[in-house]
Order: sequence, then C-alpha cells, then structure tokens
Amino acid sequence: MNHSELSVQLYTVREALHDDLTGTLARIAEIGYRRVEPFDLVETIGLADALASAGLAAPTAHQDIIGLPETELHEIFGLADAMGIARVMDPWVTPERWQSTESIAAIAAELNEAARIAHDHGVAVGYHNHVHELESVIDGRLALDIFADMLDPTVGLELDTYWVVVAGQDPVDVLDRLGERVVAIHVKDGPGTAEIKDQVAVGSGSLSIREILAAAPNALRVVELDDSRGDRFQAIADSYAYLATGNFA
Repeated sequence: MNHSELSVQLYTVREALHDDLTGTLARIAEIGYRRVEPFDLVETIGLADALASAGLAAPTAHQDIIGLPETELHEIFGLADAMGIARVMDPWVTPERWQSTESIAAIAAELNEAARIAHDHGVAVGYHNHVHELESVIDGRLALDIFADMLDPTVGLELDTYWVVVAGQDPVDVLDRLGERVVAIHVKDGPGTAEIKDQVAVGSGSLSIREILAAAPNALRVVELDDSRGDRFQAIADSYAYLATGNFA
C-alpha cells in the first residue's frame, strides 16, 4: 500500500484538534499520514492554513449538507473547492428517516440536489453510514442498498466498515454489492460492538482488515476511532504502521 493513500478522520483526535489545530495536524504528519479527513468543515477556523503548514491534503471532508438551503451549500462547496477538498461527505441522517422507501427516496433526492450544486464548484458529494442504515431492512433489502440505487452516478458512499459489522452484516459482502459506488472506507477495528470505547488500533482487533481492503481496492482508506480506552493518537500511529507495512493490495 502506498503510504500517501492513507488518511485519518480528524474526529479521532478532536480534543487535541480543539486545543491546538496546527500542532495536532503537524503531529499527524509526523506519524506519516499525508491525508486527513476534516469534520465540521465550515466551523473549523484556520483549517486551510493549518493543513498547508503541516503539508497535509484533505481529499474528503465531513459536513452536514443534506437538506440545507442552496445558499449554505454554495458556501460549503466554495470553501471545499478553495481548500482542494474533492468530495464532501454528509456524515449523518437520523435513524427514523431510514425506515421506509419513501423516506429514503427523499434523502437521496436531497443529496442528489446537493451534488448538482457541488458540481458548480468542481466538488463531488457522498454519504457516510452508521449502523442504522444497515439495521433497517425493507422488503428484504438493506436501507443502504436501496439508497445507493437512488443516487446520482456522481454521488459516492463512504462505507464505515465497523458499523457494518455492528449491524450484523459482512463488510466484504456489502462492498462487493455496492462496488465502485464506494469511493472511501472508514478502516476501524475492535470487537464489533456498539460500545465505541471498545475500538482499537487497526490490526489489533477482530475485523478482517485484509479482506475488507481487498474488497475495495480503489477506495480511499480513512483510519478512524470514534473513541477508545487507550490513547487515540497512539492508536492512529499504530494503525498507520500496520497498514503501511502490511503489504496490503
């Protein structure tokens, strides 16, 4: 695996980021990462300068976009374009909206509209799942699969493989089914429980990391821990060492 292909979701080190944005990004670069995935893009003041100072790129970012007014979307995508962010991922739509085909269609329509506006700024959009999109089953199909079929071809998915496992699904099967629709994956590890503090460095848990990565060879790999009982900075360093030296396809 090319080291430069690895990214890390900055939510993993959110407390340090809040206290010292520039220093935290420099520390991530010292580990070896060359890419990061910001969150709360609009609210993170000074992000562009801090990324430049650390020599980091942000090919993807998390920001609420589904259902927002057009004026706000133009602001978000204009900022993303200025920072070199190629794709903005919406990170969350509430569980109750994933319980019917009609509601899922409405979510897809809102994201497709955001994609149209993003295109004006040279930016693409996507969606990042949690557990509920894979726990909801409608007429024998996962809500996430139904959603994927309704998306504009330019809209990507960022599959959080850990939440797939928590939902009782096989991430390799889901990746095979969604195919090239998946443009990025969250690479996480642990016992596959809903308790986020159970998450550990990639390679030290029970997920089938090698098989997962092989099922998404073209997807950006984004390391993340929602939380952990150990030091999360050490966890992303250990994750980097494992992924960068593991001879993964």
